Amino acid sequence: MEPQARSVTEHVERVLALVAPMPAEARSLEDAFGSVLTEDLYASVSVPPFDGAAMDGYAVRLADLPPDGSPATLEVTGDVAAGPSGLTEVGTGQAVRIMTGAPLPPGADAVIPVERTSTGRFVAGAPRAEDSVTLARQSRPHVRCAGEDVRQGELLARAGTELTAALVGALAASGTVRVAVRRRPLVAVVSTGSELVPIGGALGPGQITDSNGPMLAAAARAAGADVVRLGPVTDDPAALRRVLDQAVRTDADGAGADLVVTAGGVSAGAADVVREVLAAPGSNGPGATDVDVATVAMSPGKPQALAHWGGVPWLALPGNPVGAYASFELFARPAIDRLRGVEAASGRHHPPGVGCSESTVSTQSNTPRAVPLAAAAGWSGSPGRLLVVPVRLVPLPDAAGTAPGSTGVVPAGSHHSLAALATADGLALVPPDVEKVCPGDIVQVLMLR
Repeated sequence: MEPQARSVTEHVERVLALVAPMPAEARSLEDAFGSVLTEDLYASVSVPPFDGAAMDGYAVRLADLPPDGSPATLEVTGDVAAGPSGLTEVGTGQAVRIMTGAPLPPGADAVIPVERTSTGRFVAGAPRAEDSVTLARQSRPHVRCAGEDVRQGELLARAGTELTAALVGALAASGTVRVAVRRRPLVAVVSTGSELVPIGGALGPGQITDSNGPMLAAAARAAGADVVRLGPVTDDPAALRRVLDQAVRTDADGAGADLVVTAGGVSAGAADVVREVLAAPGSNGPGATDVDVATVAMSPGKPQALAHWGGVPWLALPGNPVGAYASFELFARPAIDRLRGVEAASGRHHPPGVGCSESTVSTQSNTPRAVPLAAAAGWSGSPGRLLVVPVRLVPLPDAAGTAPGSTGVVPAGSHHSLAALATADGLALVPPDVEKVCPGDIVQVLMLR
């Protein structure tokens, strides 16, 4: 008799119990991209550090320009370019040519854009020819004031924030050189199956190209981990043990996997090598501990297993490619999030109710990447199991209650099809108590793009 299936939520909780945030390390700002901060960061300097020109034009004293916008002719006494340069003070009745980003000269309190003056435009590389310029007061001063963007001492990012490209730019501008971040986890990805051939290998009878290994390695990198890919490994317990030993072994640089993710061999078949190794880990090598083989109430992706190998957390995912990918998003990604120190890793996957009799959006959260979207077509559920459906975004037909330009989802194809997954914009998570999704029903969609 098959054991009672475990809920997806319970399996997520067991996965997260295996892992803890990585230790902190100091890294240069540029090398820390994609890592997660372990401390709050404050601006070391103001941005911009001085009052500067927001446009190419003329630095002037507003007192010299009539308030009613009438033109005035001023003497042009100098030039100021961006970068280190001497600043010519702007006196009464004077103007100084100034370029975008240059410090505002003493005495000036506004910049008149060159295209709104008698000069019309500046010629790149040409020396100043005009001795005077006619211009008028504008509605804006076109000056970026010191500290207008960021003030010295201002909080820029909280601990637990991922260093994005934009945040790296803001920190660099405000004087940050080094940051304390969680060490990026190293994930070992291992695909199993005697039928698997590496990419580019010639296929013999009964063989297929390994897609799980490259796919899960790419997914782990996208989740913010460093990756070592091993395999494919044949359905030989000794071979799998050797590869697992290799994955967790610490090298001369102290590098060893922080998480092992395998694909395949975890079902109930006679040749399922992962199940065999978990059941009888053997005496050569560190072996498996804390073994937890489970049937999870989801489709695809029902067979799952958890363990430690040599003290390193091990997530054993099914071999069906769509099931493996769905399992990665539901289980491995939250584990990587926790290793990285992302605070939102827990509580990600609690699919809300949806069905033909309900059209309201649940307020219960799935994941930062999940959004509630209306089904543009109907499809069957999988009662008793969370159904994971690759879906595409489509415009919703005009209907009552639908805003113009609204977006919905339709199945991208069979939920067991790798081709459907490749064209999917997201994964719809249909709860176990839903027999059918009807057009207009709200489903939670784990966005992939």
